[in-house]
Amino acid sequence: MINWKQIDTVLLDMDGTLLDLNFDNHFWKQFVPERYAEKNRITIEQAKRQLEPQLKAMEGRLEWYCLDYWSEQLALNMLELKQEIAELISILPHVVDFLSELRQTKRRVLLVTNAHRDTLGLKLEKTRLHAFFDDIVCSHDFGMAKEQQGFWQTLQNQHVFDKNSTLFIDDSIPVLKSAQQFGIKHLVAISKPDSRLSKRNIIDFPAIEDFRELMPIE
Repeated sequence: MINWKQIDTVLLDMDGTLLDLNFDNHFWKQFVPERYAEKNRITIEQAKRQLEPQLKAMEGRLEWYCLDYWSEQLALNMLELKQEIAELISILPHVVDFLSELRQTKRRVLLVTNAHRDTLGLKLEKTRLHAFFDDIVCSHDFGMAKEQQGFWQTLQNQHVFDKNSTLFIDDSIPVLKSAQQFGIKHLVAISKPDSRLSKRNIIDFPAIEDFRELMPIE
């Protein structure tokens, strides 16, 4: 799938790529509605009906990923809520094997995430993955999500890379399409970002279910 001789920079998403998306799905689809219902003295179903359009309206925008934004909108401390269920944060199978092998090469490896800095800190503290990266890029620092072209241009300006020899792996199809539009040549999707959900059928990009599909790294 990947000719590693053509790759000198690797960009990796975090949630749903390296980390099991089950944490985020459970948080937004179940845990937040439960707490929102408690706070507003409504049923969980009513909470879900109220929250769904609010969340949907922000998809693809930086606000969707921003804990400060949702803490203000919902009058809930989102970081504290995430800390309450932090035991659900977990690394997807064979990710550490892949990162360890990748680190033994001379390639530059960047974590490129839309996650809020507070979420990022919580997850890296839990998983200890930060040691595998040359740098960690958070879209909130740019003021633009990865779905936006401005993100990629700013990334290119701050971390100069050759689009033709860069590999980007992400579970989000809209994000991958944005990277493709920017001109990044090597793109791979994750077909099973949530370990508790079925594998997705992805037709727009080459896709892997397990990082062993990209190994060995030559």
